Amino acid sequence: MTDAPMVAQHSIAHEAPAAERPGFHLVDPSPWPLVGSIAALVTAVGLIMTMKGLGGPKTGPLVLALGIAAVLFTMAGWWRDVIIEAQTGHHNILVRNGLTLGMLLFIASEVMFFVAWFWAFFGSSLGSNDPQIYGRLDFTGGIWPPKGTEVIDPLKLPLMNTFVLIASSFAVNIAHEELIDDNRQGFKNYLLVAIGLGLLFVAGQAYEYIHAPFAFRNSIYGATFFMATGFHGVHVIIGVLFLSVCLIRAFAGQFTPRQHLGFQFAAWYWHFVDIVWLLLFSCIYIWGSWGATIEGALPG
Repeated sequence: MTDAPMVAQHSIAHEAPAAERPGFHLVDPSPWPLVGSIAALVTAVGLIMTMKGLGGPKTGPLVLALGIAAVLFTMAGWWRDVIIEAQTGHHNILVRNGLTLGMLLFIASEVMFFVAWFWAFFGSSLGSNDPQIYGRLDFTGGIWPPKGTEVIDPLKLPLMNTFVLIASSFAVNIAHEELIDDNRQGFKNYLLVAIGLGLLFVAGQAYEYIHAPFAFRNSIYGATFFMATGFHGVHVIIGVLFLSVCLIRAFAGQFTPRQHLGFQFAAWYWHFVDIVWLLLFSCIYIWGSWGATIEGALPG
């Protein structure tokens, strides 16, 4: 008789939906952490080989391409497993809180990643006239941008890209509101607009890189510029992939007004990318080119 309440309670807990059960969901053994680590290592080695010209002109790019393909494969497989867990009811409130905290910590780590590139840029620019930093002033000519450097006009393509990315961020916000209102078609439409604007931004930045008046090599200005803006471009591409996965899930009917944590994370990431670009545009494009020779500008 004394064991009956305990048996009944255990039975109720066993029959309750997984999302309502207490405790964390323990995932099945996953290959993705190991596969992802190997993919990241291959990507880094391929990037170094490409930049240093090791192994010939074809070996480095081939290793880099294989590494990137492996990273994309890992992302697809890992996201698929997490989506399956969510759809089968394993993400209870504790798991969702843990995922939210993990996403916030991930974005915080990304903030520090970009702090490093801003630090490099400001350290190079503010110390351009200090011989104790560079050893000799002819490295930059004692000015910033370095003497003889033509810079990109920030009020042309960079300004257009800024408006494009801001508009994309607004589209993501509207898509979220449409989802909350259970307007599935509006949600998909605005999400598609956000993805299209993101691709337009990437195309604009690619065009800017191809026609840039300075190079990555042999220029501290070019190195800091391309590293900061280039890694931001990579994050935009990742954000577009993130939103594209959400669009596919939207067409599959997997998001509801109450359950859309995956899209919420994608929206946070996209807003983070937008904020970083505003800082890049303000600091590197506007402030960093102040008083410099603008590409294509008429003398005088």
